[in-house]
Order: sequence, then structure tokens, then C-alpha cells
Amino acid sequence: MTNIREQLLAKTANLATPADFKGEVKKASRGPQTMPGITSALAVAQLRIQELERQGTATEIAVDDLSPNPWQPRRQFNEAKLAELAKSISEVGLLQAVTVRRVGDTYQLVAGERRWRAHKLVNRPTVKAVVIECTDQDMAALALMENVTRDDLSDYEIAVAVRRAESEFPKRTRLADVMGVTRNDLYRFLAFDDLPDFVKRDLDLNPSLLGGTAAQEIVLALKRTGDAGMAALSEIWPLVVSGDLVQSKVASAISSNVNRATNGSDSGGRSILKIFAGKTQAGSITRDGKGLTLKFKAGMLTDEQEAEIREHIGKMFSLRPE
Repeated sequence: MTNIREQLLAKTANLATPADFKGEVKKASRGPQTMPGITSALAVAQLRIQELERQGTATEIAVDDLSPNPWQPRRQFNEAKLAELAKSISEVGLLQAVTVRRVGDTYQLVAGERRWRAHKLVNRPTVKAVVIECTDQDMAALALMENVTRDDLSDYEIAVAVRRAESEFPKRTRLADVMGVTRNDLYRFLAFDDLPDFVKRDLDLNPSLLGGTAAQEIVLALKRTGDAGMAALSEIWPLVVSGDLVQSKVASAISSNVNRATNGSDSGGRSILKIFAGKTQAGSITRDGKGLTLKFKAGMLTDEQEAEIREHIGKMFSLRPE
């Protein structure tokens, strides 16, 4: 029975061991990951899977009798890759069994959700499976350890899984050890929970909108600026969703907006009213000590719209000296 064990062996085959690093911490390409810790965590997972599989039973299980691993971090599945897998299963069958545990009269996936989903796509009634005995803590730990190293998995997806898994571990230090990350890295994932609901609703639809570092910086900015910061974020956030504002600039934009609003109302400082065309910022109206400035981005106005604006201003003021 090779299922998860082979995957973990492949992942750890070319990685250095903690002893090889001699105190140097190397970062992977995506966010908070400490390579020596992840290497050790995957090695522990490999041994745990070997232990569980030795007592496992190979069988065929009705697809409808299976439910996902509740600690699975992944919230989005690549439809194209899923279709490819479904086509392969339809042509040559399933080469690697899914791993499951029994829950009452049904079964719960430990690993292999993509294979299970692919079976549903091609209407296969049953799927090859290995049934193992697995505790809730094992399920949570294996799901996190298997997925935390994947570059196509967002920090938000891992953060949701971390929150679900947290109750299975008595201390956060233990949870960080299981994932192979530092305690500080773990807090980056946990920062997502302190974001306002309107942000988390969009992250549920598109988990890649924010990384863990940006989420933590936004939470700190909101703590510093209070209700004014929350109002600023509600104004700024649509720009993040539309791709017009990069996530790394959100925290500083919150602070800048709050400072401008405060200066504008209390001491005659500059204030900016942003103008939008749909979700895209088209321009702004800026008031400062020098006066009032109306500004539009290039290409945002048609010739007809520009003529209307000029005509409207002409009705209020003379466009030529009298």
C-alpha cells in the first residue's frame, strides 16, 4: 500500500535534513515556511502513514459513501487538472487508491480528494480505497503536513484548516511543530481570523487575494486606526478585489487614508474623494491648501463625457476673462 507514503517520500527525497542547515533557515517561495521544520514534519508524517497502512485494508467503496476530510485545506480545485485526472481514470482506471477511515456506516477521506472528485465526474460508482484507523488529530495533522508545502495552495486556505485543526492540539506550539513552521509563522496564518467579515467573504471566493504577511499587516493597521481604519479598508478593499491595488500596499493605504481624513477635517489639510467607474478608480477630487483639483486617469473619459464636464464648468464659471 503506497498511496500517501510514496508522495511523502518523493517530497522529502531531495531535501536536506535539519542537520545540514547548520543554523541557516531557508525560505520556500511562498510565504511562511521553514524548510528544516517542514522536512522533519514530512518525515514524521511518513512514519505515521507507514504505521497506519500496515494495519489498513484494501477494498472498493461506493463513491456516495465517502465524504471529504474536514481538515482539508484546499477550497478550490483546478478544474482543468481535475478533468485530466477524470479522463485518465476513465481510460485506464485508478492507479493509486484513496485513503479513508470508517465513520459509522460511511467513510471519510484521509487523502485523495482529487481522485474521489474525478470519479464523480465520470460517474464511477465505486473507488479503490485503503481503510485505516485514524484519529481526529491524525487527520488534522496529515492534511496540514501534506498541503502546507504546496505553492498552489493559498495562505488563506491553510489558515482556515489551521483554525479547524487547532482544537485537536493542546498548544499552538505543538500545532506549529506538526506543520513544520515557526510559532511566528503560525500567527501569520491565524491573522486571517481577525479580518473583517466582508474581506473573508471575498477570500472564500478567491483565497489568493491576500497572503499571510499582508493579512497580518492589515490586522495591525486596523488595531492602530480603529473605526476610521475599518472605514478606510471598506473603501480600499474593492480595489484589491479588482486587482487595482496590490495586497502589500493595503496596510499603508489604510494608514494614509485615515491620516488624510483626520488632517482634512481638523486642520485644513488635504482630503481626497476617489471617483469610480464600476470597481475601477477613474480619478479623484483633491482639496488642499492650494484649492480643488479634479483629476481623471487617461482613457477613463470619452470625448462626449469630457465635453459635458467642460460645458458644466462653463455654466458655473466663465471660461474666458470678461
